[in-house]
Amino acid sequence: MDIERGLVRTDLGHIHYRAAGIGAPVMLFHINQQSSALMRELIQALAPDFRVVAMDYPSHGHSDPIDFQPSFADYTACAIAVMDALGIQKASVMGEAVGAGVSVAIANTHPDRVEKVVLINCPFSPERGRTAVHVTELQSGLRPEDASGFPLTRDLAFLRDRDPGHSPMYPTQDWMDRINTAQIEAGRNRWQAVTALANFDMNDGLTRLAQPTLLLLGEHFHYVKHIEDMRARIRNLRDAVLPNGRFCMSWERATEIAEIARPFLLEPST
Repeated sequence: MDIERGLVRTDLGHIHYRAAGIGAPVMLFHINQQSSALMRELIQALAPDFRVVAMDYPSHGHSDPIDFQPSFADYTACAIAVMDALGIQKASVMGEAVGAGVSVAIANTHPDRVEKVVLINCPFSPERGRTAVHVTELQSGLRPEDASGFPLTRDLAFLRDRDPGHSPMYPTQDWMDRINTAQIEAGRNRWQAVTALANFDMNDGLTRLAQPTLLLLGEHFHYVKHIEDMRARIRNLRDAVLPNGRFCMSWERATEIAEIARPFLLEPST
């Protein structure tokens, strides 16, 4: 299925998106330092039943760069602007890692625009400040850069040896190429999204969710150990742990995620 591409003018510049399919709208949100290019498999897996739109955050992919630290409120404003431009009054929201946080923020602040929520590898920890520590860990050699702070490319050997926790279970060269491309596209702005996550109160966000929510966690994802804490906070929740799953499941496990999410998204809301 062909994937459309377009730009929407917003208060933060042009926002780039990929879209495909017809049916009930689903908005997709990507991982830190990546772009909607990593959502191509999930777009195609969902498109037979849904109108799927995946946007690039400001400073990511083909969206315009911004020269200040954004918040999830800024990403939410961009998402709503994209929805408005495409004539989408109400959509389900789905995202992985940082994208899960953006999905929570949109559902919290624009409940009238969100039908359902799908959180893939939601980065929640009951330990306050854990996300900020995580950012420091990423910046301490796991994401190499030159003397000016511009990202350097990594190969599969580097990833397997130094940072397997932030890769799929079976990364391919195509995936690695897209990751490297996305980091170069973000350039020195590549820490904006994960810093926005560190500044977001995920505990409050999960507690405030009012929409039906589906939580999907990889068996080997960092925060799967906190699934009981997430269950205790999200009121209207279904969840599943994907065996042999890890990071970037929206790419590696796109078909399976679509199969699990499809009946949930198509079920009439009560």
